[in-house]
Amino acid sequence: MRAAVFHQAGQPLVIEQIDEPRPSPHDLILRVRACGICGSDLHMTEPGSVLGLPSGAVMGHEFSGEVVEAGSAVKAEWSTGTAVVGFPYLCCGEQTPCPNLTLGLGSGACARGTGIGLGQSHGAYAEYVRISANAAFRLPGGMSYRAGALVEPLAVGLHAVDMAKLDRDAVVLVVGAGPVGLAVIMWARFLGIRHVLVSERAAVRRQMAARFGASDALNPDEPLASQVERLTGRGPDVIFECVGAPGMIAQTMAEAPRGGRIVVAGVCQQPDTIFPLAGIAKELNLQFVLGYRPADFDYVIAMLASGRIDGESMITDTIDLDSLPGAFEALRKPSGQCKVMVVS
Repeated sequence: MRAAVFHQAGQPLVIEQIDEPRPSPHDLILRVRACGICGSDLHMTEPGSVLGLPSGAVMGHEFSGEVVEAGSAVKAEWSTGTAVVGFPYLCCGEQTPCPNLTLGLGSGACARGTGIGLGQSHGAYAEYVRISANAAFRLPGGMSYRAGALVEPLAVGLHAVDMAKLDRDAVVLVVGAGPVGLAVIMWARFLGIRHVLVSERAAVRRQMAARFGASDALNPDEPLASQVERLTGRGPDVIFECVGAPGMIAQTMAEAPRGGRIVVAGVCQQPDTIFPLAGIAKELNLQFVLGYRPADFDYVIAMLASGRIDGESMITDTIDLDSLPGAFEALRKPSGQCKVMVVS
């Protein structure tokens, strides 16, 4: 099959022929129909990333597809052509449901499971991908594969908002309006939060943030806390850091008021430095979040299928697999792109 293969940090992906995946008894093989490009993928391919990929890796963990083959133990449950979203975690198949999957991505409870598209098991930047049957979520009728591939990033935002334990009257500041930032904005507004402000440099992403529910856009070149106070009467109660670049945590700590909360949803894959006294002096609450739980996938799918949320507005570009290496490199310095999706 054809796949976009990583070989070396700082070098573009290469479209190559690799072996098609084969299912273990509890696995499914999907024909990939849609797969989003994630900012974490970009960071993993940069020199200095602490999550460096092995040569020959195939990324892609935001995906949907149709079942083309089922393992011997699950043939009765899964028919060819079934449309599914894949939870990007490959289980060993010995326990159903998988206890590690129940805990959520990144729980680290099982040494036998592997992440899909994160350097361990090949991901969906390819024509086919192998997933665990108990990590497959059926797409409701009428729900597009593109919407299905958005379930993963929308679940990231949902989990971050859930972990923030927001009060209805909270003043929320979201730093960065990429896909995760947009998802955070959307879910915060979905919960009825009135003041959801955003700091974002790219004009297109500021416009998208407004469409996803941001109440105001701030000037990132000026102190953010004072702008928030002018607009809402007080500083931000909760700041979501959704950029994932060195220095961003320290910046949000500097902007946070005394007793404020910072939720770190951006995945920085390089060493970073903070000044602990800045947090101690303000008694800040610093919350790191990772991934999602299967219940988050269920909820996002239900909200998309019912029309309660419109995730597809996040998609700015659709490409084919051959165009992926060039589009991937262009996202290192995005202009008008937000969520770029590979479709087939």
